Amino acid sequence: MADFLPHFIHQHHYLAIFLLMWIETILPIFPSELVMPLSGLIASQGEMSLVGVALSGAAGSMTGAITWYWAARALGYGRFKRLVTRYGRITTVSVHEVEWLERWFARLGPALVLAGRVIPAVRTAISIPAGLVRMPFGRFLILSAIGCLISSGLLAWLGSLLGDHYRQIEHYAGPVSTGIVAAAFLLWLTRLILQLVRPRQD
Repeated sequence: MADFLPHFIHQHHYLAIFLLMWIETILPIFPSELVMPLSGLIASQGEMSLVGVALSGAAGSMTGAITWYWAARALGYGRFKRLVTRYGRITTVSVHEVEWLERWFARLGPALVLAGRVIPAVRTAISIPAGLVRMPFGRFLILSAIGCLISSGLLAWLGSLLGDHYRQIEHYAGPVSTGIVAAAFLLWLTRLILQLVRPRQD
């Protein structure tokens, strides 16, 4: 990754940033905590503008966010709840948890969407409950855009200031991002095992 990312961004500039940030919303193999600071560093060398870098990164994140929102909205809260009832032991999500999330999202949905855009691993997932509860698309779009611009802009700006110290950030950011994803997977696996060994209550 250390060699691929700089080469890809040098070759394709804003398109590369857009694609990398969009891919992150599907598979977190290129964490934004690496992509955006590196892009900001390259911008500081005169190849791109910092504003263009931030906008490209935000556009990539927004493309993924909108896709997840409409997929969840098409599924619908009622259908999702029925799927959880049927396959809850595999997903490790209970109907009670779905109802709890729905209540909290009804109260704090805008704040959750805005804050979620700047938190690793959450920034993609937050689009799903927003779609399930049918948050007005205009509101979702505005809040997501603000959050994505803040996140992408801040990371790109920090990268432009890092200079040669980027390698130090890369050394730690990669494992941290991987650790967050791994922790989420381990949490799911633990819940799955507990679901399977626990007697089912009808």
